[in-house]
Amino acid sequence: MGKRIAAIVFIFFSSAVAWAILGSTIFYRTYESSSALGGRVASIWATPHEQHPPTASYSQLAPGRIETEVHGQKVERTVEKAVSMSLPLESSHIQVALDLDSRRKGLLWYSTYKVGFSGAYVFRNPSSSEQNVTFTLSFPTEQAIYDDLVFSADDVPISLTTNGKSASGTARVAAGRPVTLKVGYRSQGLQSWRYDWGGEVAQVRDFTLRMTTNFKEIDFPENSLSPTEKREISGGWELLWAYKNLVSGFQIAMLLPEKLQPGPLAGGISYFAPVSLFFFFFLMFILTTLRNIELHPMNYFFLASAFFSFHLLLAYLADHISIHLTFLICSVVSIFLVVSYLRLVVGMRFAAVEAGLAQLVYLILFSYAFFFKGFTGLAITIGSIITLFVVMQMTGRIPWAERFRGRPAPAEAPPG
Repeated sequence: MGKRIAAIVFIFFSSAVAWAILGSTIFYRTYESSSALGGRVASIWATPHEQHPPTASYSQLAPGRIETEVHGQKVERTVEKAVSMSLPLESSHIQVALDLDSRRKGLLWYSTYKVGFSGAYVFRNPSSSEQNVTFTLSFPTEQAIYDDLVFSADDVPISLTTNGKSASGTARVAAGRPVTLKVGYRSQGLQSWRYDWGGEVAQVRDFTLRMTTNFKEIDFPENSLSPTEKREISGGWELLWAYKNLVSGFQIAMLLPEKLQPGPLAGGISYFAPVSLFFFFFLMFILTTLRNIELHPMNYFFLASAFFSFHLLLAYLADHISIHLTFLICSVVSIFLVVSYLRLVVGMRFAAVEAGLAQLVYLILFSYAFFFKGFTGLAITIGSIITLFVVMQMTGRIPWAERFRGRPAPAEAPPG
């Protein structure tokens, strides 16, 4: 008995080493290619967006002093210089529509999205004369396309000049009068969308930003403002940020939800596989001991190989089809290997009922717990405690000393 247990332990630890190598290979394949694939996604789709409010300014001549040298002596002269004067931003009313449209490359999903942006910004000319005001809108990212670009002052379109980083145009603004700049575009982004007022601490007056999403799993990163109002709509949310006079160094930001990642999921399941095999071997040992069934260490070796086939197939099939369909196929293949093998070794009833159910619980259900982020550890802990209770009840009357000496246990006397 002792040699048999030692052989089973050796098989278990050898399998654990194999799973550690497989898990490391999966993570290497995932993250080694993620940098290259991420760059390809960004080049095809876009990068994260960070939108800033537009600016308005005009030039005016102002007296200044310059220093020159005449006959070896320094002389100061008064001259007129062109000085850029900024127009204050009095109000901002913005609409943003985020439509999640994830893309998959290799073993990773990327949270790509389409964005529709429009804003109405009110500036005021503080001078006592009419000015040629230059309006400038910085693009949220250089690696993107911008369609349906709108740029108008008081509903009059402005001729634009672009340099890849921003678009700008000039319009006449009357003395002391407000002007409404309307901007808008449709574009694409990746992972996150942000609105930044610029600077560490900014003051914003009469500000509203209304955002609609086509996804329910909204998430706001650290150091960002939560919406002042939110309302659930069909397929997503309508979020509102409204402030009368805000002083803050935080941004408005939205993290796009991620789909279940095949690579990290398969790697995590592979690293956890020795726990599943331990419970399966433990239960098989208890059941065969109770029923005087002889399972040779070579039988345990083939059972461990059938378990390993589940994770090996999962690692390389997840590249090509849905992770849920991959998991189903791997489960069917692994259970078929175990049941069809134990049918020849022990018998169909033991193979299909005891062994099949044990594999369903400890391999399939334990692995499927990884699909529920945040509940994996709890689900496995509950399963482990239930297993311990059942085995303790089954083996409470077994004389283990006689079993380990190889003598069968005496038959129990009937009650009464």
